[in-house]
Amino acid sequence: MIEPTHSNTIVGWREWVALPSIGVPWIKAKIDSGAQSSALHADHIEEFVGADGSEWVRFHVKRWQSSDADSVVVERVIHDRRAVRSSSGHSEDRIVVTIDVELAGRTVVAETSLTNRDEMGFRMLIGREALSQGFLVDSAKSFLGGRAPRDIRRRNRGRR
Repeated sequence: MIEPTHSNTIVGWREWVALPSIGVPWIKAKIDSGAQSSALHADHIEEFVGADGSEWVRFHVKRWQSSDADSVVVERVIHDRRAVRSSSGHSEDRIVVTIDVELAGRTVVAETSLTNRDEMGFRMLIGREALSQGFLVDSAKSFLGGRAPRDIRRRNRGRR
């Protein structure tokens, strides 16, 4: 048996996470071991060339499931471009960026595709690539990493 080099952190099927590298202190995420990479709801996606000639992307992150309030404008270097297949079998070409994700008190770097998740129940999906950095999923539990403060949960539901 191979001994792990780190301990595993148990998380539920949905968690509140922070994205400190892009200025998002709270966003509700679905933990999805069936997805290879993570995905983030983004709109107004606009590519541009940086001063050094590298490819960048500018996008808006809407943090709340039921409100457009408090959106954040983000600029990141484009890490990759991938064809991502949804659970329904639909394939979509997406831009991928790297984002620090704070989950259950630990911070990992996640390759994250940008897509419109308006029709989804969660603004973010955390996939296997990020989870493989020391997380186990208890699919019968939720919010093992802690709940957001009450005012944040109310904002997420569109109530201020």
